[in-house]
Amino acid sequence: MDSIRLDKWLWAARFFKTRPLATEAVSGGKVHLNGHRVKPGRLVHIGDALHIQRGPVQYEIIVKGINKQRRPASEMEQLYEETPESMESRKQLMDLHKMAAGARTAPSGKPNKHERKHIVRFKRDQ
Repeated sequence: MDSIRLDKWLWAARFFKTRPLATEAVSGGKVHLNGHRVKPGRLVHIGDALHIQRGPVQYEIIVKGINKQRRPASEMEQLYEETPESMESRKQLMDLHKMAAGARTAPSGKPNKHERKHIVRFKRDQ
């Protein structure tokens, strides 16, 4: 077997949880094959380059293998190789998210009378 549908490969490689989600992403322009926007039925071959965008995260990968069926996550690493630039950009994005999460302060217990009034006004205005 040397080729498979793009949506089926994305599902088998565990980039998307279901095939309809993979199909929707390809149709919506979130997946590019060899630099071109394609349809979900396009055949993927070993050596093809894929650009996949899932939310803020972007993957640049090279197809290394083809599976008809979805296999365990430990085996999915054999299906593709991620470019070093893609890994570096994802790492930087994760670091930014961690810093942003650390900057937020958690509320300290119950709101006092003054804070409750602001909350009530906010809810009423919505």
